[in-house]
Amino acid sequence: MKTLYVSDLDGTLLRSDETTSEYTNSVINNLTDRGMIFSYATARSLITAKKVTSGLRAEIPLIVYNGAFIVDNVTGEVLAANYFDESVGSVLDDLFGNQIFPIVYARIDGKEKFSYVPELCTDGMKKFLLSRQGDVRTNIVKSAENLKVGDIFYITCIDSPEKLKSLYDKYKDKFHCVYQKDIYTDEQWLEIMPFAASKANAIKQLQELLECDRVVAFGDGRNDIDMFELADESYAVQNADEQLKRYATSVISSNDEDGVAHWLEDNYIVK
Repeated sequence: MKTLYVSDLDGTLLRSDETTSEYTNSVINNLTDRGMIFSYATARSLITAKKVTSGLRAEIPLIVYNGAFIVDNVTGEVLAANYFDESVGSVLDDLFGNQIFPIVYARIDGKEKFSYVPELCTDGMKKFLLSRQGDVRTNIVKSAENLKVGDIFYITCIDSPEKLKSLYDKYKDKFHCVYQKDIYTDEQWLEIMPFAASKANAIKQLQELLECDRVVAFGDGRNDIDMFELADESYAVQNADEQLKRYATSVISSNDEDGVAHWLEDNYIVK
């Protein structure tokens, strides 16, 4: 029986300094060398995920953008993708009408880009964009209308809860929406993705691709709930959202105590 082990990154596998520790790298590299099938599912892109997990060398597909893409960790090839249909235009118009001008992720002329209008950015967006300075995906546009260009797969709104909560309520049953505060900046985020783009759906696809019978998942946030519901076993780190813990098989040590790596070292059995 083959088991797929899948971990969230931020707040789970990553420590609070946004890195994987030497201990975590050593444990996962050692166990994957011995046959463990390990992946991670993250809201990050492949570029930023690989940057913060540079010490890991597991050569299997990874789930990025909260399940919008499954990508090959070695070649960067997109193995599965979920894009919005034409209805995304009306969603963006609705956001603009509410004075929300998001960061929009799309494939434009065959390249992955994130687009934004500098003059319309909130302070929270500016903080996020500063952390992505020099990113090759950066696409500065002159007007909100230009945010509609390309095959769109991810919309990130960073604004006040007063402005975002009603839009979350409006779209949460039509699209895959994540409404939560960023664990590093405490800014309120609303992320909108195609309905099929979720960690759970991507894990199902990856499970079939790798021919695994079982899934063991690790996480910390509410956006990990669907992943926990799918998994045969699920483990919340000690620092996890209290709501997520209710879905967990058990609670393990925190991200800063390398909880995932300790659990894997103690429980993975070489077949």
